Amino acid sequence: MDRAGLRGIRLVVETDPGQRFHDLAEMLDPIKRSGLHPAVQTRATAILTRLAEAEARVHRVPVEAVHFHEVGALDTLVDVVGVVGGLAALGVEAAHVSALPLGGGSVDTAHGRLPVPAPAVVELLRGFPVYDNGVRAELVTPTGAAILTALARPGPAPAMTLGAVGHGAGARELPIPNLVRVLLGETPLAGQSGEVETIVAIETTIDDMSPQLYEPLMERLFEAGALDVHLTPVIMKRSRPGIVLTALAAPARAGELMDLLFRETTTIGVRSRELSRVRLPRELVRVETSLGPVTFKVSRLGGQAVTVTPEFEDVRRLARERGLPVREVLERVRAEGARLLTA
Repeated sequence: MDRAGLRGIRLVVETDPGQRFHDLAEMLDPIKRSGLHPAVQTRATAILTRLAEAEARVHRVPVEAVHFHEVGALDTLVDVVGVVGGLAALGVEAAHVSALPLGGGSVDTAHGRLPVPAPAVVELLRGFPVYDNGVRAELVTPTGAAILTALARPGPAPAMTLGAVGHGAGARELPIPNLVRVLLGETPLAGQSGEVETIVAIETTIDDMSPQLYEPLMERLFEAGALDVHLTPVIMKRSRPGIVLTALAAPARAGELMDLLFRETTTIGVRSRELSRVRLPRELVRVETSLGPVTFKVSRLGGQAVTVTPEFEDVRRLARERGLPVREVLERVRAEGARLLTA
């Protein structure tokens, strides 16, 4: 990251340390006017927007009507931009966060005394593992929850070669060490191959369900956030034929997909396991071919396009419009796309 890009935010801190922001637009304005790298601006904006959206859901008002109280201080902006800029400067490609302690007791806010965790914190932590460690204090703030849930994936630390360890200490005295610890390392799969991410495989084996039900079931799984779904024929005990249904998903979606399998199938047991997946960066590119416009999915390895795949619905549409065989259209647009997008 370009360190000079931090000067725009630093100027605000030095000239007006008591500044407060009343809404999301005011808080995003100094980011837009800063010289920060566009990627840092985008991620910081996403975190602050996520925070405002959580407040909007809690108060049941539009995002534009959310009034920042506790999170409107300048340190919220500094915390968010500092974390995003720090991760960029360190070259961090993926972050993982352990289960978060909810804390307890109560906290004084502009809306009066509220129970801990605060409503916005609970809203932000949906889909993330949490636990109660018995400490009666605010252990996760709305700003902290927004940063972690926007940038990190929930779950255990991946296998990695540990490179550095950092600690941050809070000012309050607690029954436990008031520390946050960050481990920085390199995964065995890291490098030019692509982005390493953790996914969950949710699996069940079925031998007593009508085959007609699998197609709508797969549609429902994709709608619920599955990244991929496949069926594998197997021979079970007493030589009964069966089907292993496997759905791949982000860890935050695992619970919802398991519930769906219990509701939509005859299974009485579902398995899950975590997997590491290397995913090539990909993008959708619209290209004007000799037969008409086609959207291509382009995957890159080390910045070089390695797969260029036309969207099949576009291929089928062009075949119908031109009165040509689908196979012929597919071959032509694939060759044109590869020539144009890998040059």
